[in-house]
Amino acid sequence: MKRDKLIQAVQQQMPERRWLHTLGVMETSVALANEYGADPVKADLAALLHDYCKYWSIERQKEWVIKEHLPVELLQYDKQLWHGPVAAELVQQEFSINDEDVINAIRYHTSGRTNMSMLEKIVCLADYMEPGRDFPGVDQIRELSKQSLEKALIAGFDSTIRFLISKGKKIFPLTIESRNFLIDEMKNMKEE
Repeated sequence: MKRDKLIQAVQQQMPERRWLHTLGVMETSVALANEYGADPVKADLAALLHDYCKYWSIERQKEWVIKEHLPVELLQYDKQLWHGPVAAELVQQEFSINDEDVINAIRYHTSGRTNMSMLEKIVCLADYMEPGRDFPGVDQIRELSKQSLEKALIAGFDSTIRFLISKGKKIFPLTIESRNFLIDEMKNMKEE
Protein backbone atom coordinates (compact mmCIF):
# COMPACT_ATOMS: atom_id res chain seq x y z
CA MET A 1 0.00 0.00 0.00
CA LYS A 2 1.28 3.45 -0.86
CA ARG A 3 2.26 5.80 1.94
CA ASP A 4 -0.58 8.27 1.37
CA LYS A 5 -3.13 5.43 1.60
CA LEU A 6 -1.48 4.16 4.80
CA ILE A 7 -1.60 7.65 6.28
CA GLN A 8 -5.28 7.91 5.40
CA ALA A 9 -6.01 4.48 6.92
CA VAL A 10 -4.18 5.32 10.16
CA GLN A 11 -5.70 8.78 10.47
CA GLN A 12 -9.20 7.27 10.22
CA GLN A 13 -8.48 5.03 13.23
CA MET A 14 -7.88 7.82 15.74
CA PRO A 15 -9.01 11.23 16.97
CA GLU A 16 -7.16 14.33 15.78
CA ARG A 17 -5.09 14.71 18.98
CA ARG A 18 -3.76 11.13 18.63
CA TRP A 19 -3.02 11.74 14.96
CA LEU A 20 -0.92 14.75 16.03
CA HIS A 21 0.89 12.45 18.47
CA THR A 22 1.50 9.96 15.65
CA LEU A 23 2.94 12.73 13.48
CA GLY A 24 5.20 13.71 16.39
CA VAL A 25 6.38 10.11 16.83
CA MET A 26 7.07 9.88 13.07
CA GLU A 27 9.08 13.12 13.09
CA THR A 28 11.01 12.12 16.21
CA SER A 29 11.66 8.57 14.99
CA VAL A 30 13.09 9.80 11.68
CA ALA A 31 15.29 12.35 13.50
CA LEU A 32 16.58 9.66 15.91
CA ALA A 33 17.14 7.24 13.01
CA ASN A 34 19.23 9.85 11.20
CA GLU A 35 21.14 10.67 14.41
CA TYR A 36 21.88 7.06 15.35
CA GLY A 37 22.33 5.48 11.91
CA ALA A 38 19.09 3.52 11.61
CA ASP A 39 16.87 3.31 8.53
CA PRO A 40 14.67 6.46 8.52
CA VAL A 41 12.15 4.89 6.10
CA LYS A 42 11.55 1.96 8.45
CA ALA A 43 11.43 4.33 11.43
CA ASP A 44 8.78 6.44 9.68
CA LEU A 45 6.69 3.38 8.78
CA ALA A 46 6.81 1.80 12.25
CA ALA A 47 6.01 5.14 13.88
CA LEU A 48 3.09 5.73 11.48
CA LEU A 49 1.54 2.37 12.42
CA HIS A 50 2.48 2.11 16.11
CA ASP A 51 -0.88 3.32 17.50
CA TYR A 52 -3.09 1.89 14.76
CA CYS A 53 -5.27 -0.02 17.26
CA LYS A 54 -4.97 2.41 20.19
CA TYR A 55 -8.60 3.52 19.92
CA TRP A 56 -10.14 0.16 19.35
CA SER A 57 -12.46 -0.87 22.16
CA ILE A 58 -10.87 -2.88 24.95
CA GLU A 59 -13.12 -5.82 24.03
CA ARG A 60 -11.98 -5.73 20.41
CA GLN A 61 -8.30 -5.64 21.47
CA LYS A 62 -8.91 -8.49 23.90
CA GLU A 63 -10.57 -10.54 21.16
CA TRP A 64 -7.53 -10.02 18.93
CA VAL A 65 -5.12 -11.06 21.67
CA ILE A 66 -7.04 -14.31 22.05
CA LYS A 67 -7.80 -14.89 18.35
CA GLU A 68 -4.21 -14.25 17.23
CA HIS A 69 -2.74 -16.33 20.05
CA LEU A 70 -0.80 -13.40 21.47
CA PRO A 71 0.59 -13.91 24.97
CA VAL A 72 -2.55 -14.02 27.13
CA GLU A 73 -0.66 -12.79 30.18
CA LEU A 74 -0.93 -9.38 28.51
CA LEU A 75 -4.56 -9.37 29.58
CA GLN A 76 -3.52 -9.44 33.24
CA TYR A 77 -1.71 -6.10 32.89
CA ASP A 78 -2.59 -2.52 32.03
CA LYS A 79 -4.79 -2.21 28.94
CA GLN A 80 -2.43 0.45 27.56
CA LEU A 81 -0.03 -2.38 26.69
CA TRP A 82 -2.38 -4.25 24.40
CA HIS A 83 -2.57 -2.04 21.34
CA GLY A 84 1.09 -2.56 20.35
CA PRO A 85 0.96 -6.36 19.99
CA VAL A 86 -2.50 -6.15 18.40
CA ALA A 87 -1.33 -3.56 15.85
CA ALA A 88 1.74 -5.67 15.02
CA GLU A 89 -0.53 -8.56 14.02
CA LEU A 90 -3.06 -6.42 12.23
CA VAL A 91 -0.63 -4.51 9.99
CA GLN A 92 0.78 -7.80 8.73
CA GLN A 93 -2.68 -9.02 7.77
CA GLU A 94 -4.25 -5.77 6.62
CA PHE A 95 -1.31 -4.06 4.92
CA SER A 96 0.98 -7.04 4.15
CA ILE A 97 3.83 -5.44 6.09
CA ASN A 98 6.22 -8.22 6.94
CA ASP A 99 9.48 -6.48 7.80
CA GLU A 100 10.29 -8.17 11.11
CA ASP A 101 12.10 -5.15 12.53
CA VAL A 102 9.18 -2.83 11.73
CA ILE A 103 6.69 -5.35 13.16
CA ASN A 104 8.72 -5.73 16.36
CA ALA A 105 9.06 -1.96 16.74
CA ILE A 106 5.26 -1.74 16.65
CA ARG A 107 4.76 -4.79 18.88
CA TYR A 108 7.14 -3.72 21.65
CA HIS A 109 6.67 0.06 21.70
CA THR A 110 4.36 -0.27 24.72
CA SER A 111 6.63 -2.48 26.81
CA GLY A 112 10.12 -2.72 25.37
CA ARG A 113 11.84 -6.09 25.49
CA THR A 114 15.27 -7.50 26.08
CA ASN A 115 17.75 -7.15 23.23
CA MET A 116 15.79 -4.47 21.38
CA SER A 117 16.99 -3.56 17.89
CA MET A 118 18.01 0.02 17.13
CA LEU A 119 14.67 0.56 15.37
CA GLU A 120 12.71 -0.82 18.34
CA LYS A 121 14.57 1.53 20.71
CA ILE A 122 13.95 4.50 18.43
CA VAL A 123 10.18 4.02 18.09
CA CYS A 124 9.73 3.23 21.79
CA LEU A 125 11.75 6.31 22.76
CA ALA A 126 10.04 8.56 20.20
CA ASP A 127 6.69 7.52 21.69
CA TYR A 128 7.92 8.81 25.07
CA MET A 129 9.43 12.10 23.92
CA GLU A 130 7.69 13.36 20.75
CA PRO A 131 7.15 17.15 20.89
CA GLY A 132 3.52 16.87 22.04
CA ARG A 133 4.36 14.88 25.15
CA ASP A 134 4.17 16.83 28.39
CA PHE A 135 4.77 14.93 31.62
CA PRO A 136 7.21 15.33 34.50
CA GLY A 137 10.65 14.19 33.33
CA VAL A 138 10.03 14.36 29.56
CA ASP A 139 12.59 17.17 29.11
CA GLN A 140 15.22 15.01 30.85
CA ILE A 141 14.39 12.13 28.48
CA ARG A 142 14.80 14.49 25.50
CA GLU A 143 18.17 15.70 26.81
CA LEU A 144 19.37 12.14 27.48
CA SER A 145 18.37 11.15 23.93
CA LYS A 146 21.11 13.45 22.66
CA GLN A 147 23.68 11.39 24.58
CA SER A 148 22.36 7.85 24.40
CA LEU A 149 19.25 5.99 23.25
CA GLU A 150 19.72 3.57 26.11
CA LYS A 151 19.98 6.22 28.86
CA ALA A 152 16.90 7.98 27.51
CA LEU A 153 14.92 4.75 27.28
CA ILE A 154 15.84 3.78 30.85
CA ALA A 155 14.55 7.19 31.97
CA GLY A 156 11.36 6.53 29.98
CA PHE A 157 10.85 3.12 31.56
CA ASP A 158 11.57 4.63 34.98
CA SER A 159 8.85 7.19 34.34
CA THR A 160 6.36 4.47 33.36
CA ILE A 161 7.24 2.34 36.37
CA ARG A 162 6.90 5.30 38.77
CA PHE A 163 3.54 6.19 37.23
CA LEU A 164 2.21 2.63 37.55
CA ILE A 165 3.41 2.42 41.17
CA SER A 166 1.73 5.76 41.97
CA LYS A 167 -1.54 4.36 40.59
CA GLY A 168 -1.17 1.07 42.47
CA LYS A 169 -1.03 -0.88 39.19
CA LYS A 170 0.95 -3.98 38.30
CA ILE A 171 4.13 -3.59 36.25
CA PHE A 172 4.45 -5.74 33.13
CA PRO A 173 7.52 -7.94 33.69
CA LEU A 174 8.86 -7.29 30.18
CA THR A 175 9.17 -3.58 30.98
CA ILE A 176 11.33 -4.36 34.01
CA GLU A 177 13.35 -6.90 32.01
CA SER A 178 13.85 -4.30 29.26
CA ARG A 179 15.12 -1.73 31.75
CA ASN A 180 17.49 -4.22 33.36
CA PHE A 181 18.76 -5.39 29.97
CA LEU A 182 19.51 -1.80 28.90
CA ILE A 183 21.50 -1.22 32.10
CA ASP A 184 23.58 -4.35 31.38
CA GLU A 185 23.92 -3.32 27.74
CA MET A 186 25.30 0.09 28.76
CA LYS A 187 27.69 -1.52 31.24
CA ASN A 188 28.97 -3.85 28.52
CA MET A 189 29.45 -0.89 26.15
CA LYS A 190 31.65 0.84 28.76
CA GLU A 191 33.77 -2.28 29.27
CA GLU A 192 34.46 -2.75 25.54
